[in-house]
This record gives sequence, structure tokens and C-alpha cells, in this order.
Amino acid sequence: MGAKLEAARRAEALAGLPGWAEVAGRDAIHRSFRFKDFNAAFGFMTRVAMKAERMDHHPEWTNAYGRVDITLSSHDVNGISERDTRLARFIDQAAEHTGVHG
Repeated sequence: MGAKLEAARRAEALAGLPGWAEVAGRDAIHRSFRFKDFNAAFGFMTRVAMKAERMDHHPEWTNAYGRVDITLSSHDVNGISERDTRLARFIDQAAEHTGVHG
């Protein structure tokens, strides 16, 4: 599990996660990704799903053609934890490997 990140640690973690932003009115982080087509987006989601399952930490997400929107929050601590930032870093790496656009 883990503990909820306090303000200073959260700011530090988000500074190392370009493109991720806090969600207004909620203790969560969010990022949108665009891929060249549905197959690229779905392949990315598959890689993320396999990692999330191993971590037992599952994202909230939506997919429409080449766009994937992801929100991360640790429900067990009612906010953002180190698990969210670890998964966000993996997500960013998977997106780069897949060919994220914009």
C-alpha cells in the first residue's frame, strides 16, 4: 500500500511528471494521450493494464479512437500516493514507446 502524499512531496512528484496535473475538486492526477490510431491506443492500454494488474493498482480511463484519458488516485488512502506516481512514470514510458502524439 502506501501513504497519501503530503503537499511538498506531491509537488515534487508532479514536477517530475510533465503532462500530469492535479484534478480540480479531487485528490487525483490526470493526463491525456493521443496516438495515431485506435490500434496504437489499444496497444498502449494493454501494456498499462498488464503493469497495473501486477501492481494491483488500476487506473480510471477512457478511450476514444486514438485518445486515452487517464486518472490516477489511490482509493485505499483517499488520495495520491507513491503508487500513483510510479504508475504514472510507467504510463509515460509506455506512451513514448507506443508513439504518443501531442
